[in-house]
Amino acid sequence: MTLHSTHPSIADLRHRARKRIPHFVWEYLDSATGDEATKHRNRSALDDILLKPSVLHGEFTADLTTSLMGRSYPLPFGIAPVGMSGLIWPDAERVQAALAAQTGIPYTLSTVASQPPEAVADHIGDQGWFQLYPPRDPVIRADILNRAKAAGFHTLVLTVDVPVASRRERQVRSGLTNPPRLTPRLLAQVARCPAWALGTLKHGMPRLRLMESYQKSAAALSSTEHIGYLLRTSPDWDYLRELRAEWDGPLVVKGVLNAEDAQRLQNEGADAVWVSNHAGRQFAGAPASITALPLIRAAVGPEYPLIFDSGIKGGLDILRAIALGADFVMLGRAFHYGLGAFGAKGAAHVVDILRADLDSNMGQIGARRLSDVKQRLWS
Repeated sequence: MTLHSTHPSIADLRHRARKRIPHFVWEYLDSATGDEATKHRNRSALDDILLKPSVLHGEFTADLTTSLMGRSYPLPFGIAPVGMSGLIWPDAERVQAALAAQTGIPYTLSTVASQPPEAVADHIGDQGWFQLYPPRDPVIRADILNRAKAAGFHTLVLTVDVPVASRRERQVRSGLTNPPRLTPRLLAQVARCPAWALGTLKHGMPRLRLMESYQKSAAALSSTEHIGYLLRTSPDWDYLRELRAEWDGPLVVKGVLNAEDAQRLQNEGADAVWVSNHAGRQFAGAPASITALPLIRAAVGPEYPLIFDSGIKGGLDILRAIALGADFVMLGRAFHYGLGAFGAKGAAHVVDILRADLDSNMGQIGARRLSDVKQRLWS
């Protein structure tokens, strides 16, 4: 049997991953903040978006290719940044980078990943995006940018929706700290997950290696804080201008829900806006990202690049986002569900699931190209 017959959906991978990674790791991956209302709002708002089935279009193969910021991609989705990715599955950063290079989709390495840019350089090919949590010190910022550029990362993603640490109560209750301390309680969970344990033993306990290279020692912090918070700042518009002047490649600003902010970012020289509520992990009172998307599209006009995330569970959700104005969709949790379920094979299976789901649903609505999807919105 194949994974397509045993695990045909991302939900199937999620179910298996929950059994194969320790509970404290699962709480880190799957949780949101507060009562998790924003996470649930993301899902319910996506479910409310309907597309028009259309008939008598004959046989065709859907064209899934798309262009974004001057580059062509074979699929309209990529891999979003996830902090401490290597905690969720051993060596996750390099595995995902290699998958991106193989499939031609972008992979976004987080500032607070467990591997620095140099460790991923030989795996990423030409698909590297680098996500920046803004350092307070301009010297550190310049050095991080230089390291990312030298390692082959061509697109910079500035995250702006994390001015302070969120609470994420499920994470706090799990007992996770940064760096992780394996207490007897956590060790008992590890013992029940031999594949995760053996992989972690091989690759080492994950740490924020990029951040630690700028501060050699730090006390253990809560699961929603880490050494990065000791080094970074909450950026303002002047910070954005400095960063725009310093980075000579495409600059994306991630974590935008306000149409006025998006319009100003466009005017300030950001090459794209990433519409996101951090998958519900930052603010329990935020609107669903998909609710904000059409308002932002109206504000920035039809040609300005918009990237979208939050709540995506399959190809149909990607089409929903495209119908409401997204040019490209990013997924974070889904690829880590795949890793937790089957390692590298599971992450690759996520790409296959999404591709098959896109093909099927585009056939149902008679959309030969992604540009046709906007005309299939039910209203």
